[in-house]
Amino acid sequence: MEQITIISVITAVSALCGAAFGYLGFLGNARKDFFSAGSAKGSQEADTAYIKRRVDDILLEQKDTNKSINVLAERVTRVEESTKAAHQRIEQIEEKLQGQ
Repeated sequence: MEQITIISVITAVSALCGAAFGYLGFLGNARKDFFSAGSAKGSQEADTAYIKRRVDDILLEQKDTNKSINVLAERVTRVEESTKAAHQRIEQIEEKLQGQ
């Protein structure tokens, strides 16, 4: 009977050791998972912040471009008016030359 008792004790100790090592392994993997999840979340937040900054930069560039377009549109209007006046003067000169 003593052999059976020894075998039973060894079996019980082995089972307890297996459970303890399994639990320790689970805790180690859980820490790695939490670290990985935190790292991924931090990376995602950094990427989101970068995208927000770039969108803000693009909006500022777009506003500058719109201002430039408006300035150019005003200048084109002035040039068209000047050209129209020049054509009228040229036509008047031509009429005077033809009338002579």
